[in-house]
Amino acid sequence: MLYTITFNPAIDLVLKVPDFKLGDLNRVKQTDYVAGGKGINMAIILKELGNDVVASGFLGGFSQSFIVDELAKLSVSSHFIEVDGVTRINVKLKTGVETEINGSGPVISTDKQQELNQWLKDSIKPNDVILLAGNVATGMSAENYRQIAKIAQDNGVDFVVDTIGEQLKVCLPYRPLLIKPNKEELEDLLSVTIHSDDELVQHAKELQHKGAQNVIISLGKDGAILVSASGKVLKASSPKGILVNSVGAGDSMVAGFTSALNDGKSEEEAFKQAVACGSATAFSTGIANRVMIDKLLPEVSITPF
Repeated sequence: MLYTITFNPAIDLVLKVPDFKLGDLNRVKQTDYVAGGKGINMAIILKELGNDVVASGFLGGFSQSFIVDELAKLSVSSHFIEVDGVTRINVKLKTGVETEINGSGPVISTDKQQELNQWLKDSIKPNDVILLAGNVATGMSAENYRQIAKIAQDNGVDFVVDTIGEQLKVCLPYRPLLIKPNKEELEDLLSVTIHSDDELVQHAKELQHKGAQNVIISLGKDGAILVSASGKVLKASSPKGILVNSVGAGDSMVAGFTSALNDGKSEEEAFKQAVACGSATAFSTGIANRVMIDKLLPEVSITPF
């Protein structure tokens, strides 16, 4: 079983307004409501790839039923801890450029944090994988990330972490299976300025020395670099396509890599699937489906760096 944890899920309210005018009345051409949050995005991709997955985290208020129902439509099981307050709504404004306005979400009490931890301890078994992604909710801190990492280590299961800053830093000693910083996040984490791909690799190896097993550095349209647990350094080129949606592409990449390793595939195969999943979401209006992923998979080329 794979478990995704999203501390601060959201409903993404996507508004398409082609001729947006600030300070004026604007009429929306298209409105979409999407269950959002990094772990939720990962759960959708993992299910598309044929995995047994449970999406978890915290939900509250009128918006929680929408998220649970949307996941159920995609055959994604869920177990969210119900909290006081209302799960946040994020506005994604598409006007030719993408503008995001993210809500803050409810305050998560210590009791609810402990309830999630206990449920996870009671649920996980050997060979399971935990995917922990996104930012913490109000009332939480990097310590919550560390607690989940320790639960994984204490129970002998792999965990993947996709977050930034101190939240990522505290997880490294627990040897996460995968982390996926981009260049800017890597610079911020290590307080460096990076000028070349060679320096990216150098600093990715530094994160391995701190505990990370596999490090994927996303390069956007230029592909990605993998510094693998076995010591290989690989570069992937992205398939050609039109960018439709940047939301969830990185989450899809993480899910694709994790799914492949969980299926016993090689690092090269896992990296190839990761880039195909990320690109498929980038070229789709929402999170990618299996058909698009399979179509793009042969177009991803992997070469030694």
